[in-house]
Amino acid sequence: MTIQAESVLPVNGPSVALRYALVPVDGSGIALATVAAMLDAGSEGTRARVLAPGESLPYGAQPVLLSETTVYGAHCVEALLQRWGPLPKPWLVWVADAPVRPVADARYLIRALEGRLAGVLRVPYLPVLRAVKGPEEALEHKDVQAAAEKLRRTMEGS
Repeated sequence: MTIQAESVLPVNGPSVALRYALVPVDGSGIALATVAAMLDAGSEGTRARVLAPGESLPYGAQPVLLSETTVYGAHCVEALLQRWGPLPKPWLVWVADAPVRPVADARYLIRALEGRLAGVLRVPYLPVLRAVKGPEEALEHKDVQAAAEKLRRTMEGS
């Protein structure tokens, strides 16, 4: 993975640097798309966007790994961090795949990897994600809005 300079040009405004570069670790789906929308906060992709496979990390963007709370997801995070190199420490957004705690093996592995991460943020299980057509529809629900606010507040340090 390499770093490259990138800015995003909004339709009516000055150049804005991308703030969060999201890296899907164990696949993609509605949870990934919703977390991207949560971090973008209605900025039409100028604050946060999902990187394509093999795409370089834009200069100045905070890397954010996205994974589900499964053992498979935790092992994928470990494998990616083993190849991470001299890039800035990424955040891990760990999205609950069920309404229960992650299994012990997944929790222990992520805890062991915390030194290689800027932080670990857990998004709770959001059952509404099973019944929506897209992230815009998901963000209309109050539990998703609350999770989005908590995620942004934690990542932005306020």
